[in-house]
Amino acid sequence: MGGGDGGDDSVVHFVFVHGASHGAWCWYKLTTLLDAAGFKATSVDLTGAGINLTDSNTVFDFDHYNRPLFSLLSDLPPHHKIILVGHSIGGGSVTEALCKFTDKISMVVYLAADMMNVGEEDKWEFIYGEGADKPPTGVLMKEEFRRRYYYSQSPLEDVSLASKLLRPAPARALAGADKLAPNPEAEKVPRVYIKTAKDNLFDSLRQDRLVEKWPPSQLYILEESDHSAFFSVPTTLFAYLLRAVSFLQL
Repeated sequence: MGGGDGGDDSVVHFVFVHGASHGAWCWYKLTTLLDAAGFKATSVDLTGAGINLTDSNTVFDFDHYNRPLFSLLSDLPPHHKIILVGHSIGGGSVTEALCKFTDKISMVVYLAADMMNVGEEDKWEFIYGEGADKPPTGVLMKEEFRRRYYYSQSPLEDVSLASKLLRPAPARALAGADKLAPNPEAEKVPRVYIKTAKDNLFDSLRQDRLVEKWPPSQLYILEESDHSAFFSVPTTLFAYLLRAVSFLQL
């Protein structure tokens, strides 16, 4: 099982998908650890996220939102054994990619992943890019709630970084995350779920219900993690990813 890209030899390639309002930047600790260990690691900005130049207020369709991920996956050669990792509502993007690129994906990993209902409580700020009389086009967690719900166990420097980089997520596109067409072949791809035990946004009981509804082949628990495990417990998450991949026959 190889990490580096050596001709047509198998290459284990981790592809990371962010959740709402985040971007490729949030995975910097994981990609650094994987690169240092000799693995291929790529994080992607979905449409309107990170440094993607699209205004998220103009992204109305889930396929449009996921297009950068689809473009990346379609361009990767067959000897790349893709480990697709999705965080939070990025789990919906991972599932859609799994259904579209079943033959190219060796494993999917859901990290505290859920189709979140952004209507819960009053912690969300809605953006009305087409006017107040139209449905919202964007959604962003209010600043006063971010530390508690996203980063309660994360280092302050990462909280500071996130405060400069978070962007509104495309509300209408995310509304289509639970409207995916079934694909029986996708069920054959190994799935891993990683729970975040100190998660104030997506609590343990809610994660347990998701696991019961669609049982994974492997389950891990990050006991000291908030919702953003890539900041709060990166080395433990790194170890769990390597352990999960070790069960694959590549």
